[in-house]
Amino acid sequence: MTRVVLGSASTGRLGVLRQAGLDPLVVVSGVDEDAVMASLAGAPPDEVVSGLAAAKADEVFTHLPPAIAGDCVVIGCDSMLLLDGQLCGKPGDVGTARKQWQAMAGRTAQLYSGHAVLVVRDGAVAHHIADTGITAVHFGSPSEADLEAYLQSGEPLGVAGGFTLDGLGGWFIDGIDGDPSNVIGLSLPLLRRMLAAAGISIAELWGSQAAR
Repeated sequence: MTRVVLGSASTGRLGVLRQAGLDPLVVVSGVDEDAVMASLAGAPPDEVVSGLAAAKADEVFTHLPPAIAGDCVVIGCDSMLLLDGQLCGKPGDVGTARKQWQAMAGRTAQLYSGHAVLVVRDGAVAHHIADTGITAVHFGSPSEADLEAYLQSGEPLGVAGGFTLDGLGGWFIDGIDGDPSNVIGLSLPLLRRMLAAAGISIAELWGSQAAR
């Protein structure tokens, strides 16, 4: 029975998987993201986010109990927004989020979501795959009052790029080009292809959920 493990605290990613018929075990990684970023300095954006995703999946695997690690799929993810050649992560505070929104309002930027999949059999990693999904996001131009209200909600402070598609930030997204689930942080089409490359079908995972 293959257990799905999500190595992320993101409620958006968890929601994507649940709506797609899976009920993953959530194990949040303790990876030092700044250290990983430093080790990837100068790398292309897709390699940075996929490297972060891989580091998270690897770290989560080391903490799995034997009962889970015997047969599971570990999914690690990381998302960042590429704007003016710079990768933007979680703003962390209102001032940073405000500056970011002032820079991206009325413009288009690319949301990069790195994905890493570890297929674990008998306690050992049988497959290790990493890839990146990219979706163009067309930002609206919120009024000053709307932007301040959004900032004060706290939502943009802890999400990649300082916005959400599936939350309050959705009011200020004029459109996207590409996969919407990738913007939320976990691309179902990309994950399906990665799993297929490791010999795992979605039907198999659905069956494992029903067996629990």
